[in-house]
Amino acid sequence: MSEFWLISAPGDKENLQALERMNIVTSKSNLSHNTKFAIPDFKVGTLDSLVGLSDELGKLDTFAESLIKRMAQSVVEVMEDSKGKVHENLLANGGLKEKMKCLKIDLTSFVTHFEWDMAKYPAKQPLVIVVDTLAKQLAQIETDLKSRTAAYSVLKANLENLEKKSTGNLFTRTLSDIVSKEDFVLDSEYLITLLVIVPKSSYVQWQKTYESLSDMVVPRSTKLIAEDNEGGLFTVTLFRKVIEDFKVKAKENKFIVREFYYDEKEIKREREEMTRLLSDKKQQYGPLLRWLKVNFSEAFIAWIHIKALRVFVESVLRYGLPVNFQAVLLQPHKKSATKRLREVLNSVFRHLDEVAAASILDASVEIPGLQLSTQDYFPYVYFQIDLSLLD
Repeated sequence: MSEFWLISAPGDKENLQALERMNIVTSKSNLSHNTKFAIPDFKVGTLDSLVGLSDELGKLDTFAESLIKRMAQSVVEVMEDSKGKVHENLLANGGLKEKMKCLKIDLTSFVTHFEWDMAKYPAKQPLVIVVDTLAKQLAQIETDLKSRTAAYSVLKANLENLEKKSTGNLFTRTLSDIVSKEDFVLDSEYLITLLVIVPKSSYVQWQKTYESLSDMVVPRSTKLIAEDNEGGLFTVTLFRKVIEDFKVKAKENKFIVREFYYDEKEIKREREEMTRLLSDKKQQYGPLLRWLKVNFSEAFIAWIHIKALRVFVESVLRYGLPVNFQAVLLQPHKKSATKRLREVLNSVFRHLDEVAAASILDASVEIPGLQLSTQDYFPYVYFQIDLSLLD
């Protein structure tokens, strides 16, 4: 599973024994893989400041998770032709051992081997400064993400619009890549070449009748120049003065005159625009993907640091001073085991909050008028880390 449970319990002898019991039960029942989650000794400050930080960190946690999901989705959109390789680009930078800081590692390994980055977020600073550093970093990444992806999206949309024009049916698609100069009578004061869409079932009728649909149609002037599933595009040459009459008569016979007049400059401009957009997209692809990879990693690492801060702050608020708690990371083995795993945790740590544990273990009991969700509160500190970023 790509879901983790980050929990903490007081670090006294009784609760360390409870943690050990939890490890034994979850291991024997194959419920989860458990590892210690190292959190530095932060400057605590006042309890009032911790209460404010708790609220701020909750909002920052939600923002960070939303940001990395948006970045992951941006990688999917940019790698439209290589979607099978998306996860190869959603990695975290370093985190296993000091000598491996330069390596990219998968997200699960980063979480299970988490080490606080002392260089980037000095633990000796006041907590409010550490949180502010993280918030500013993520806000800057979001600002850059918006501007970079917006420019790429506009370019991609313009290109898609042009591509649609070249792949639609004969009624709507651009004709610049179909017609040629030789298909038309050009620069004539009296004659003009029209393009007519004829249903496939009416080809024979067209050949028999087009010359008589109006006066002044040039005999044997029709030619089939393109087809799609529904019909064909035919040329026909006639005198300019009978254009409107010809259109009316053609429509009566279910032949549709396509409004198109050959303009060499316009056709050249359209072809050059497609070439330019393709070139611009190719030029932007590499730099944008590199930026997304680097900054996804930065945002993800910041997010896990926020989780660590939340565990610290909530543990101090829940268990009191002096700071003494143990954080553990649990990875449930499968979705079907989560209910049983929750029951084990609530049983092992029931003594921390008898009321909360009882209400959770008997969650089927509904209290009329009570809106509080007991699923959000447990006898122990609990936060979820869900790495299903593309679901």
